[in-house]
Amino acid sequence: MTTEHATTLERIHQAAKEEFLNKGFQAASLRNIVKSVGMTTGAFYGYYKSKEELFEALAGDAYRFIINRYQDAHREFAGLPKKRQMEVMGEFSGSCLFDILHYAYEHLDELKLILCCAEGTRFARLIDEMAETEAESTHAYQRVLEELGRPSPRIDSTLEHILITGMLHTFFELVIHEMPLADAENYVEEMRAFYTAGWMKIMGQ
Repeated sequence: MTTEHATTLERIHQAAKEEFLNKGFQAASLRNIVKSVGMTTGAFYGYYKSKEELFEALAGDAYRFIINRYQDAHREFAGLPKKRQMEVMGEFSGSCLFDILHYAYEHLDELKLILCCAEGTRFARLIDEMAETEAESTHAYQRVLEELGRPSPRIDSTLEHILITGMLHTFFELVIHEMPLADAENYVEEMRAFYTAGWMKIMGQ
């Protein structure tokens, strides 16, 4: 890639980021992006085939990091010995959230694109995908409790969804509002303690 090519690509990315952050994906104008860079639409298509592909270039890495880190944490937890799972449940989830928080604060624009501007793209399902992972992990943990002789009552699916998505929305609010990182870290720790205690109560533990 030549220096000229890289510079043009960087200008496209910067203009697109501003357009998407200001208007959201659906209302963003590819024509405005191209015009602000001073290039023709035909020249733009030498870089990306569509507005969707351009958004993917800006948000894709951040999206994949969050989803993969979250899913990996749940897989690692499920792989622990059953009794150990009971001992470290809160700590394990806290470590995962701290990793995502720190990544988010290093990629604030990308996270805001995903959290606030992605309607109309696959990225709008970030919290839903994370919630599905969380729900599957919750059900697996209930089976572990059953095997350990500490059965958990059935959790209403609607309540479960509300609690999980509420937790995730609360977490990402820290990023959206750019709370000072030290404060955000404290809040994540308090959230972890709060939700762990709440889930244990609901699960009858």
